[in-house]
Amino acid sequence: MKITSKSVEIGGRMLTLEVGRFAEQATAAVLARYGDTMVIATVVASPKESTLDYFPLSVEYVERLYAGGRIKGSRWVKREGRPSDDAILKGRIIDRSIRPLFDKNYHRDVQVIVTILSVDGENEPDILGLIATSAALSISPLPWKGPIGAVRVGYIPPKNGNSGYFANPGTKEVDFSEMDLIVSATDKKVVMIEAGVNELSEDIVLGGIDFAQKETAKIIDCINELTKEVGKKKVEITKDETNEKLVKILNHEFKKEIQESILARVEKEQEGEELQLLSESIVAKYGDEYDRKEIDKALDTIFKQQLRDDVLTKGKRADGRRIDEIRPIDIEVGILPRTHGSAMFKRGQTQVLTVATLGSPSLEQLIESPEGETAKRYMHHYSMPPYSVGETGRVGFPSRREVGHGALAERALIPVIPNQESFPYTIRLVSEVMSSNGSTSMASTCGSTLALMDAGVPVKNPVAGVAIGLMTSGEKYVLLSDIIGIEDFGGDMDFKVTGTKNGITAIQMDVKIDGLTDKMIAETLERARAGRLFILDKMLAVLPSYRTSLSQYAPRVSMIQVPQDKIGEVIGPGGKVIRQIIADTGCDINVDDSGQVTISGTDPAKVEAAFNWVSGIIKVVQPEEVYRGIVKRILPFGAFVEILPGKEGMVHVSQMSTEYVADPNEVVQIGQQVNVRVLEIDDQGRINLSMLFGEDAKKRPPAPRREGGPRHERRFDRPRRRF
Repeated sequence: MKITSKSVEIGGRMLTLEVGRFAEQATAAVLARYGDTMVIATVVASPKESTLDYFPLSVEYVERLYAGGRIKGSRWVKREGRPSDDAILKGRIIDRSIRPLFDKNYHRDVQVIVTILSVDGENEPDILGLIATSAALSISPLPWKGPIGAVRVGYIPPKNGNSGYFANPGTKEVDFSEMDLIVSATDKKVVMIEAGVNELSEDIVLGGIDFAQKETAKIIDCINELTKEVGKKKVEITKDETNEKLVKILNHEFKKEIQESILARVEKEQEGEELQLLSESIVAKYGDEYDRKEIDKALDTIFKQQLRDDVLTKGKRADGRRIDEIRPIDIEVGILPRTHGSAMFKRGQTQVLTVATLGSPSLEQLIESPEGETAKRYMHHYSMPPYSVGETGRVGFPSRREVGHGALAERALIPVIPNQESFPYTIRLVSEVMSSNGSTSMASTCGSTLALMDAGVPVKNPVAGVAIGLMTSGEKYVLLSDIIGIEDFGGDMDFKVTGTKNGITAIQMDVKIDGLTDKMIAETLERARAGRLFILDKMLAVLPSYRTSLSQYAPRVSMIQVPQDKIGEVIGPGGKVIRQIIADTGCDINVDDSGQVTISGTDPAKVEAAFNWVSGIIKVVQPEEVYRGIVKRILPFGAFVEILPGKEGMVHVSQMSTEYVADPNEVVQIGQQVNVRVLEIDDQGRINLSMLFGEDAKKRPPAPRREGGPRHERRFDRPRRRF
């Protein structure tokens, strides 16, 4: 095969697209490289028409651990299994970017597979995979209206006159960035946006989108050059004239019935019986001329067009609301008695119950990927069972949609989650969708904020979210706030924005048309801002701030940093010390390599006791310090007193009283609490104590130094006698 490649510089690094090295039997394949990160994107189209009533596009994002020189950690399974949540999310970003640009009359199975071949730990492979997919579709014969370019944008508040934006931040730069913005765009419009933002204003986000479009233009030029050289002629698609003719007939004869079915479906996410009965009556009349599938397709076309016409020409929404009106909101918090935090958020017919659970840091999630292992201490899981839309269906592993919605709600709250130092807990949120009629992910975001506040998590600011829809006809368009199910189904956009009173925290934009202009995006962000502030007021009216104390059922967690040279003392020989602490207090205790000790338990008093025990082990005792200690052992020459958990000192008989003491048992008893003063710490680290204070201490000379310890302790230091 002849190898052809094109290159362009993006973000100070060279992006290279190559055709002809691999996968010659695929419809199209492109090998892409950015730094030492490499991916291959393949596109295959079925030779036969699909019988499905939707476009059968599938996108697979395949992670291989060998790309990072790794072998799976499991002892029993070494082959990669089902895709990780992260791989699913990256595949969804590619899908959402390319799907709107396929010809609506194309109905063949199309499969895109992006395989990660090499990762350098600096350049992320997801954007590279999206660019490679765009290039593969562009050179293929598939009827696709690309190419698109894609770029990740970071932002650091500007200094010295620079804009603050930078393209494709490396993994080290991401930690300092206030924004993680992914933009896919054609040469004219923006097709997809995915963003996590640290409470930045709409203007800063718009600046990032504008910056991204300038970078994507370079990528599009590179793909166009590649297409000119190796691209194949696009297949021609003919319009379905049968459908157009049938649409005209049904519009003329059944317009009233169709309007009634729209009104009947306003209060339902799923199709109602009305549309089913209408379809059957049309089949009875025109069944000899048209089959059921053609009639249902025509009804679907009319249904969507009627929704669109009502909004665009009359400003009339299906449920009677104004275009910028939010549905009625109902909120309850603390409704589950034994969970750590719970909240129900209801907007119209969309109802979500979110539950917050707190755990020790040891319960964080470990994630294995080609780049290495990472840990998550905050997780959000989303579940939408079939009963939420009045249907029966599969229950089991989460769908890709559920993974995506959970990730969006998770990303929305990340900027307000307290850091581990101030709140040392693992946090898990689960959103259970009880009823769905549009924008369940945004209801999950609102419910999750309230559940965290109910659990006593000190969130920095409450977060709310809203979905903005769109109806278009040529150049004319109307934005719709807080869309319901049929507006999502029949509209052109689902633009979700979350944020606090200070700024945006997350964005997810999906479109069904060829993209949005800058003006449309700016108007959408402003509409979303007004909507989320309205919703925030409703939320704060129910729960103005996070609760000042945790649930009685939540674990208590304390953390203490142990110096490296003291880790051994905390653990003890063979783990003896730490096992004793765990046994006596019933707490869960973990020590990491850096010396950070995490103590967790359900009883606050026992957690405090374990914390004090560890603190006592690492505390450096100083002369003249006074302690309230417990007598642990009594010997003929004195008593051993525990002044700190696990740390003892000796009171010599000469330091027990100003009078002569023949037997220490005359002065102290085992288990007795006594006040003691530190006389000194000898060369071997042993602590000498005194029970004498003030003038009494002056009457007695200092206790003799324990040269080698008491007599029974010195026997090993003396030469053994021979007999």
